[in-house]
Amino acid sequence: MELDLVEISPKADPPVCRIIDYQKFLYQQKKKQKEIKAKAVKIVVKEIRFGPNTDEHDFQFKLNHAKKFLNDGCKIKAYVFFKGRTILFKEKGEILLLRFAQELEELGKVEQLPRLEGKRMIMLISPKAQKKQ
Repeated sequence: MELDLVEISPKADPPVCRIIDYQKFLYQQKKKQKEIKAKAVKIVVKEIRFGPNTDEHDFQFKLNHAKKFLNDGCKIKAYVFFKGRTILFKEKGEILLLRFAQELEELGKVEQLPRLEGKRMIMLISPKAQKKQ
């Protein structure tokens, strides 16, 4: 009948075997794996860049983008980029990022508080779990 003896569960006592078409079995396994992978949640990280002296209008503009990203289910990596002598204004950058997090409090939660890494001060914000209807 051109079927194969396939060991399904070798650790069972006694080991479980089936008489099936092995190629069809492999195809079905691959199909299941592909389906599981397709259902997995893909995490997208959006970056928002600030300067230490970002103006109010620019801040609001970037805040609106961040709200849209969080509603779409994306994570946000907000950072203040210090270039040249602006590294002296570390406090300004931290205050800016904390204010940004406070504005987004109802849509997302802070995953990582502002932390200086080289010339960047980085903060991560992830969306809050949305209620399914």
